[in-house]
Amino acid sequence: MLHLRVICPAGRTETVLAALRAQPGATHLTIARGGALDPPGDLIEADVAREAADDVLDAIGAAELGEDGAVVLTDAGTTISERAERAEESAPGEGSDAVVWDQLIANTGEECRLNGTFLAFLSIACLLGAVGVVTDSPVTIVGAMVVGPEFGPLAALAVGLVCRRWLLVRRAAVALAVGFPVAMGVTALATLAGKWTGLIDASSLPTGGQVSFVYTVGWSSLIVALLAGAAGMLSLTSAKSAALVGVFISVTTVPAAGYSVVALLLRDWGQAVGSATQLVVNLVGIVLAGVLVLLVRGAPERAEDRVRTRELS
Repeated sequence: MLHLRVICPAGRTETVLAALRAQPGATHLTIARGGALDPPGDLIEADVAREAADDVLDAIGAAELGEDGAVVLTDAGTTISERAERAEESAPGEGSDAVVWDQLIANTGEECRLNGTFLAFLSIACLLGAVGVVTDSPVTIVGAMVVGPEFGPLAALAVGLVCRRWLLVRRAAVALAVGFPVAMGVTALATLAGKWTGLIDASSLPTGGQVSFVYTVGWSSLIVALLAGAAGMLSLTSAKSAALVGVFISVTTVPAAGYSVVALLLRDWGQAVGSATQLVVNLVGIVLAGVLVLLVRGAPERAEDRVRTRELS
């Protein structure tokens, strides 16, 4: 179940209440008239079956309410109620299969913001990935994959393309276009410092071993990227976030980005090109798989005809 909280102008309260009462997937309806101070209005709350969330938001006019009120949708947590069970049974479909498009757009929009925290995590991840390759340490590379925040903008890019949210596409593209060069620049400075202090030189570069997958590109690179991107988008759209960890440690975006700079500065052109190609293949594969998953789940029709969220500010 999801919990819906609406701050509604008094003049629209009865319309919203009637819409909620008419939805079989909504229950536990409560109201506090005059309960909202900023913005002023009535406070309406209800629990909603996940599979009915899009219908409910569309029925109450969530986008219009967001202009002079507010609509908040969160996880209801553990719910012990026969009414809730009946609401879930009445709503069409299965809750675990349902996609709440408004929530997906909002969540991916938040995850693709370019800020200091995003740049810091991406830079640290690239440094960890580069160290992992140079020291032939798969464990360190896995750590870099988990730390890297790049899946957020990649998922946002796929969602924005399918749902035609061009502001979301632009925001995700900027995060990637700025984030990776900054992180790779930080890695370049660290590499130059390592050369100057004698901690690293051309002899430090691996010639094979357990980490060669970072700079060796093949069909398996694209296949893994596609599978990881599909799993990641399924996780986001079905609220099974635990699967995202598996996505993070399946793709080689961050290690490839970090190591391409190291190999370039130490003049191993083959490994530098291989790592850069690996990076591009993984980025493209993840976005492509995300788009395909959303298309299969019916996103174009939902995005155009039913999702009425405001443009991201």
